[in-house]
Amino acid sequence: MANLVPFWLLVSAILAPFVGANWNILRQKMNNNLDHVVADDALKIYCESWRVNVEVNNVRGFEVVPQECINHIKKYMTSSQYIADSERAIEEVQLYLTTCCSLQGDGTDAWIFDVDDTLLSNIPFYKKHDFGGEKLNETAIEEWMKSSKAPALEHTLKLFNLIRDKGIKIFLISSRRENLRSSTVDNLIQVGYHGWSALTLRGLEDEGKEVQKYKIEARQRLVNEGYHIWGIVGDQWSSFEGLPTPNRRFKLPNSMYYVA
Repeated sequence: MANLVPFWLLVSAILAPFVGANWNILRQKMNNNLDHVVADDALKIYCESWRVNVEVNNVRGFEVVPQECINHIKKYMTSSQYIADSERAIEEVQLYLTTCCSLQGDGTDAWIFDVDDTLLSNIPFYKKHDFGGEKLNETAIEEWMKSSKAPALEHTLKLFNLIRDKGIKIFLISSRRENLRSSTVDNLIQVGYHGWSALTLRGLEDEGKEVQKYKIEARQRLVNEGYHIWGIVGDQWSSFEGLPTPNRRFKLPNSMYYVA
């Protein structure tokens, strides 16, 4: 047995460079082609992990999508998977509505929707701005909003109509500025939204407030007026966090930007 030690030491010395480099026979045969495949797979895994951690609110406060992940986010936000994820979230709302609510029927039952990327889709705008890979230009996004060309998210439109038809009052709370009211209303009506009870936009008194604080105050006003908020649908965590809370919160997927 002692005579074998030098042999294994010799073998170890020969293999060491390959083991240290995660050696395998395919890499030796395919060289650069395999390296690219491995690198692409590793990047895909990283970017998907980044996206998921945005959704669960672990990754916060980012100004732009990481440059190496722009293409990944683009593929997701324009994919059937994004649509399926959104539709599944809406299905959960519908399921909740079948058992959740002892509706008062006295006009105090309320539901809150965000607007951007919840009722209306800004994907046409972000297609021209690297799907969040560019730092947001407020002038550019407001020009887009003024055009009233945002399409409806069809799955949310169906839910909106379902909730309205149940006799629940719908309140829209958006971080858009007050000067966008007419274009926002026009856009909503053009794509099929009708019958909401109020649209809250940011006034001069809200300038400088974090979106989360502004939305907390808007919810508190509803509670003070006697409304019971059965649920909120939005695409950003700032639509949900803080008191008062609804019975349930439902987040739609969106990893193109972060609103604090």
